[in-house]
Amino acid sequence: MDDITFGRVTVALPHLNEPGLYLSKVTTLDSTRGIVQGFRYGDTELRDLDLAETRLITGRIANLRADRVQIDQVRIDSVEFEACDLTAARITDSKLSRVVFRTCKLMGAGLTGVTLDNVLFDNCKLDYATFEQIRATGPVAFTNCALTEASFTGCDLSGAVLDTCTLRLTEFGRGKYQGLDLRGNDLTALRGVANLGKILIDRSQQAELAEALVTELDVTFADTLNNR
Repeated sequence: MDDITFGRVTVALPHLNEPGLYLSKVTTLDSTRGIVQGFRYGDTELRDLDLAETRLITGRIANLRADRVQIDQVRIDSVEFEACDLTAARITDSKLSRVVFRTCKLMGAGLTGVTLDNVLFDNCKLDYATFEQIRATGPVAFTNCALTEASFTGCDLSGAVLDTCTLRLTEFGRGKYQGLDLRGNDLTALRGVANLGKILIDRSQQAELAEALVTELDVTFADTLNNR
């Protein structure tokens, strides 16, 4: 898969179709060695998916559905997730590099203390997801994603991109957002606008940000008051 560019950011994607690269089918992502490499996994439903202190390197995970997902202290490198249902997943203290989530459901998911480096969320459902203490140490992009009532708290999203996403009641708490590219989105229903210093927008979006701020401040317009 080729790398992909959004505005000024180019995300390096996992190259899983290179000549000579063979991905072996595996029946589990657990390993006594603490590493699963060169793999393909999926087309299955699980009650629980628990991964801790392990590494997933160079692989494709497709059509996986799990009722409960807990990923803790896991390193994921050059892995593609496609059409996976990981609703309400909990991902903590992990690092993702060259990772793609494509057409995945992560509604209500919680990502805490996760480092993202060259990570793409493409056409994913991330409604009600919570992102806490997330650090973008390399290019990160969300494109065509639903982020309704999602929240970002204490995150460093400097230089990240949100492109053509649904941002209805999406909340940005205190954090670092310098260079965060919000062009191509409707910003009228954002929350936490006052925290979005030094972001990148189009001039046409100034009115949208102003509308979001006025709504957040619960301003009363004088001309709406009854004459006395």
